[in-house]
Amino acid sequence: MPNMQKEKTPMTLLSGKDRTETFKEVAVGYTEKEALNEADRCLHCKNSPCVSGCPVNIQIPEFIQKIKEKDYIASYNIISKSSSLPAVCGRVCPQEKQCEMHCVRGIKGEPVSIGRLERFVSDYFNSNSSEKISAPKKNGHCAAVIGSGPSGLTCAGQLAKIGYDVTVFEALHTAGGVLQYGIPEFRLPKSVVNKEIDGLKALGVKFMTNVIIGKTLTIDELLEKYEAVFIGSGAGLPRLMNIPGENLKGVYFANEFLTRINLMKAYKPDSPTPILPVKKTIVVGGGNVAMDAARCALRLGAEVTVVYRRTEKELPARREEVIHAMEEGIKFNFLSNPVKINPDENGGVRSVTCIKMKLGEPDASGRARPEPIEGSEFDIECDSVITALGTTPNPLLKNTTKGLETNKKGCIVVNEDEETTIDGVFAGGDAVTGAATVILAMGAGKKAAENIDKYIMSK
Repeated sequence: MPNMQKEKTPMTLLSGKDRTETFKEVAVGYTEKEALNEADRCLHCKNSPCVSGCPVNIQIPEFIQKIKEKDYIASYNIISKSSSLPAVCGRVCPQEKQCEMHCVRGIKGEPVSIGRLERFVSDYFNSNSSEKISAPKKNGHCAAVIGSGPSGLTCAGQLAKIGYDVTVFEALHTAGGVLQYGIPEFRLPKSVVNKEIDGLKALGVKFMTNVIIGKTLTIDELLEKYEAVFIGSGAGLPRLMNIPGENLKGVYFANEFLTRINLMKAYKPDSPTPILPVKKTIVVGGGNVAMDAARCALRLGAEVTVVYRRTEKELPARREEVIHAMEEGIKFNFLSNPVKINPDENGGVRSVTCIKMKLGEPDASGRARPEPIEGSEFDIECDSVITALGTTPNPLLKNTTKGLETNKKGCIVVNEDEETTIDGVFAGGDAVTGAATVILAMGAGKKAAENIDKYIMSK
């Protein structure tokens, strides 16, 4: 009989003080006993609605059944057939809006915690498996991948598994893309990311870092050597607030701030590129990046306030991350929008002038449109501002590649097979959709790999 417990099996978290004074991972993970208890909540529905909600189509009931049988290595192998980054997805994938949203147990209670079970299995495999990954026999064909974020890594992994000689080109000095520079250690330890990348290297994937496609090499030059190219370069160009004072000392774009924290370890006392200590920080935005930036700033010793122009109900960030931020002491100022950043006598930040907002009619996104209330301006004292208003793709590839079509937002245009307007060039992830989730980028990378294989074989 299945376990009919209505609530998910809780996951242990670090205590509040331990969380806010270190960058250690907040969620500790399931014990074996907890994982078995949660796995027993799965009903193993015949039509498996959860699978339809997974962008990479992991066979969820099958891997959970293996957990019930305590065959955790087999469970991992089932997951890894569909996903190149199981330990990553188990931590940062928004399962509540995807696979878990379709779980039948969610009708009269909470859905099965698929993400936590995926993490348990992946961590078990990484800690206990003696299996050595070996590169498959090469099929004599080659492909290039631009960018080593989730879409690029997935595309590379899928192609490598079927025998392709794959080279990944990364602009930064470390492979991993947003998994390395964007997501903090307390949500996604870099040891986990590096372990996944090592697995791809074992499959034969080659990584070339410090290579900026569009400057170091062009796409045309790649096409002279490789039979197909996949663009998974992400969306790293930040959106501006376009308000006075945005260029003051102490104002950061969230992706710059997080890169310095995550990739350059600016939180360490001996860091060569430290972030100057501040007393009060304002983070503008309400998405996952805003939560990550706010929680990092808190760990650097600042008092942090998130300013968001809608209400708590409309926050686009994962609910779990919002709750963690609130538990850690981060303040929220809802229905407020910055209109000016005020300087101090040294060219730094003294305060931010905000205006109060009200919700009007729905906009194109379906959410209520925030409207300013005249005469409601007020100041919030601070000495640092971090803006997290979203990102768009860098125009470098568009500007250096003849025939590569983009839309008005700068996103690469692709057809239903993920192929761009250039023969043999495919694209996916944030470079196509704009800033989205890790798992959606992975889904695009997986689909592109399938179509790259069809394209090359048809030649």
